[in-house]
Amino acid sequence: MLDHSEVVPLPGDSLPQPREYKAPLLNGSATSGSRPSIGGSVEFGKGLVIRGEITGSDNLVITGRVEGSIRLDGGRVTVNRSGQAAADITARDVIVLGKVCGNVVATDSVNVRAEGAVIGDLLAPRIIIEDGAFIKGAIYIRKSVRRQGAN
Repeated sequence: MLDHSEVVPLPGDSLPQPREYKAPLLNGSATSGSRPSIGGSVEFGKGLVIRGEITGSDNLVITGRVEGSIRLDGGRVTVNRSGQAAADITARDVIVLGKVCGNVVATDSVNVRAEGAVIGDLLAPRIIIEDGAFIKGAIYIRKSVRRQGAN
């Protein structure tokens, strides 16, 4: 049996070093592996899996998979048909065409399209659920919070 502690690199052998990826700054926030689109939006591609916490105020389009939490105060989160979010989502607007497993809280509206599925609670002043959408969870409609200075 080979003991890995006995394996010593030979002189001249170089082990490959992992590459460090520096994410570009977009509107003051780092977005690893994402591509910008028009209007201050960021889209995570189909082949990407993002794990962790996403915060900011821009719009986000999920075409790949996100695991963790998403908080975009003042922004819109769109989960595209191929998108999956295993995350609690908090945003101004949330549009679900793909799959969400987590609670969804919106200050304006939640829109679950016909091909969308949500396993979790929905909380917003306006909730739109199209025919064919799948929802498993509670639905809470709350009064919208008026901003100061609004009539």
